[in-house]
Amino acid sequence: MEKIEQQNVNFGLVGKDISYSFSRSYFKKKFEALGLTNHAYNNFDLQSISEFPTIFENTSNIQGVNVTIPYKEKVIQFLDDIDVAAKKIGAVNTIKFTKNGMIGYNTDAYGFQKSIEPYLKNHHKKALILGTGGASKAIAFVLEELGITFSFVSRSGKNNGFKYQEITDDIISEHTLIINCSPVGTFPNVEEKPAIPYNSISKEHLLFDLIYNPEETVFLAAGKANGATICNGHKMLEFQAEKSWSIWNQ
Repeated sequence: MEKIEQQNVNFGLVGKDISYSFSRSYFKKKFEALGLTNHAYNNFDLQSISEFPTIFENTSNIQGVNVTIPYKEKVIQFLDDIDVAAKKIGAVNTIKFTKNGMIGYNTDAYGFQKSIEPYLKNHHKKALILGTGGASKAIAFVLEELGITFSFVSRSGKNNGFKYQEITDDIISEHTLIINCSPVGTFPNVEEKPAIPYNSISKEHLLFDLIYNPEETVFLAAGKANGATICNGHKMLEFQAEKSWSIWNQ
């Protein structure tokens, strides 16, 4: 009997300068564990979101992609539909390819909530979100769902937030949950950290960094030195990856 050759099934990550990516190695191991020899996960490294349509010219049978910095908001213009939660968040990090076109979802929110909930205490009532990119929108969505008030911190003070130079010791003391959604401190610039007054961080604080490479950023190390609880973004990525996989297969 003639052997029928299986068609390759492709997935991938859309972003910029993403050679360091967690996702490709994670899904490669997942496919191997599941015996999915005809599945592949590729990096689609785009210098501009205008290049997005070219990934379909060069790769056939794409069933889903993840989206990372800096395209979680810009990619929405190419979609045929968007999930209700992703629409409310205003950012997409997962796209499913269907017979009705491309549908956008946000699994960052799910991943963040699942990874931070075990660390939350009753006194974590107010948060600072460092950064105002696509990932920060998912974090704000989750904090709102959890009833935690928050303020954004950025260089420009956008979204009615603080500028970094406006952050005082009192503001740090008042906000016992601090989440770094900016790329500051990621590989290879591992000596950098967001410009906040770390001396005011105490054992009451929880510092969460979406960065996972390095495992302990300077931001987290500075918090730990003052007794804070710390958590990096690795579990969040695992949770969001598994949620993406379930969306692609539903």
